[in-house]
Amino acid sequence: MSKSLARVTAALHAAGLTITPLEMPGETRTAQQAADAAGVALDQIVKSILFAGAETGRLYLFLTAGGNQVAPDLATALAGEPLTRADIATVRNVTGFAIGGVAPVGHLTPVPAWADPRLSDFAEVWAAAGTPRHIFPITPADLLRITGATQAPFTA
Repeated sequence: MSKSLARVTAALHAAGLTITPLEMPGETRTAQQAADAAGVALDQIVKSILFAGAETGRLYLFLTAGGNQVAPDLATALAGEPLTRADIATVRNVTGFAIGGVAPVGHLTPVPAWADPRLSDFAEVWAAAGTPRHIFPITPADLLRITGATQAPFTA
């Protein structure tokens, strides 16, 4: 088991969840690939989108429904500073995950997080588990609880 997958599994179990991430036969780097692999609607996929503060360099996590896009002006208002796309090296250094496998939990360094209200429209959503081939199912309520994310409208 990779270190990334082990960190996600440990975070899930530490939160009192008996969820075991599943390895998919193909890649799940994109929301559409993950939805196809899990056999669910695109919006049931949790995208972990990271932005960097243009003033502080701090990372901010936006847990977004698979078919939605982050609206920069709304995300900036939540973060309290202008945002730019986080670079690959910073994402890996702060979260411990590579792009295409960033999980919502198990980060090396905690980051402020917000969740797309659209995710709460489903009984179950699926998120990356730290690798490009592993995903896990979770209820939206548990996702909010274990990530500490605040629900907020930030999509266009």
